[in-house]
Amino acid sequence: MAEPDRRGAGDAERETLIVDTLVDAFADLMKADETAFRVKFRKMAADPFAFYRGSACLFYADMAELDDDWADERTSRVWIQGDLHAENFGTYMDGEGKLVFDVNDFDEAYLGHFGWDLRRFVASVALMGWQKALPERSIDELCATYLRAYVDQVHQFVESDRDHEWSLRLDTAQGAVRKALQQAQLSTRIDLLEGKTVVEDYQRRFRQDGSTRELGRRERKRVEQAYERYLDTIPESKRLGSISYELKDVVATKGFGIGSAGLPAYNLLVEGHTQALENDVVLSMKQGNVAAPSRVVDDSRASGYFHHHGHRTAVSQSALQAHADPWLGWAEIDGTGYVVAEVSPYEADLDWSELSEPSDITPVVEQLGWATAKVHCVSDRDEADTPLVDFQTEEAVAAVIGDQVEAFVADLVTFGREYAERARADHRLFVDAFRGGRVPHVQAV
Repeated sequence: MAEPDRRGAGDAERETLIVDTLVDAFADLMKADETAFRVKFRKMAADPFAFYRGSACLFYADMAELDDDWADERTSRVWIQGDLHAENFGTYMDGEGKLVFDVNDFDEAYLGHFGWDLRRFVASVALMGWQKALPERSIDELCATYLRAYVDQVHQFVESDRDHEWSLRLDTAQGAVRKALQQAQLSTRIDLLEGKTVVEDYQRRFRQDGSTRELGRRERKRVEQAYERYLDTIPESKRLGSISYELKDVVATKGFGIGSAGLPAYNLLVEGHTQALENDVVLSMKQGNVAAPSRVVDDSRASGYFHHHGHRTAVSQSALQAHADPWLGWAEIDGTGYVVAEVSPYEADLDWSELSEPSDITPVVEQLGWATAKVHCVSDRDEADTPLVDFQTEEAVAAVIGDQVEAFVADLVTFGREYAERARADHRLFVDAFRGGRVPHVQAV
């Protein structure tokens, strides 16, 4: 039996926007894998923050209607992460072998307003703070701390022009961020391999479990051919020794989280830098999806630059990280783009559940403000690698804010508070629509 409809007129209009936006973004994937989207939507229904994480397309539908006082000709086309909420930061091993705490998800990266990243982040902090029952004043102060840290770091990059050398590392991070890096330091490649693979007759192959699927002969051949083409996308400067890159095994996989529901993906087992089995490397080859900001950005130069969404994801990650994964590249299967990257044992998200007091959260959001400035500003470091941003991002951002730092902070703090309230209401409307059978292609059952 369908749930009773208790919506008012305003709620009905907003619900229609929510449902239409989700369907417009995901209809093809919904039809291809209704079960995966049922799981996604149930995860989104769990709480307002989970809904916010899974509905970046709705956020950008709203941003398209927002008058942004801080966007001019340059600052409206900065390379942005695109889904910058509090849980999209974590640890990784960079291309120079250093553990870094930074943005760690690039599926939605694109060219857009630099403030979109900041707005999405402060709204996520406001949502998270509400769920932790923090007072409104404390939430506002956390958001202001993040924004001031961002502006301060931008100005430092204007003065020093050494953004590509700066990062949150074991020797520069503090508090919970440093603890996350220390925990990542304990991880090992062999632990990752033992969890995903088995060794039989002196050969390593993927373990068969509920998260993987063996490939038929034709599908495997297509993936192997895509892998061979992918190798040509690795920059010569990042190529490993000749003994590397032998493909040992491949399986289809799933389970990348709320944002990647329904996207086909494969895991590939590859020879590492020696023939020792402990040095084998696991790669992910995941279908790229349309970046949420690209749905509201009218930029023919950007849209015409990318071959496909896998290419866009890989190029964006390379732009936003100073020293990207040496395995990062892209591939194509049957005309569809895939992004390829290492499945690293050193990737871990910050555990926000352990942070409950403003005094514990404040140094974290301050460091994330610095890190956000880094990813924005580093993306212009080399026009040969990132030709879409042909100006100094830090100079453009510093100029548009000028001496109005407090006005800028106040504007975005207010936005974060109000949009978090909007997201909580949207969560309720989404749950009601899903339970009531008003989301096409995916029934709650």
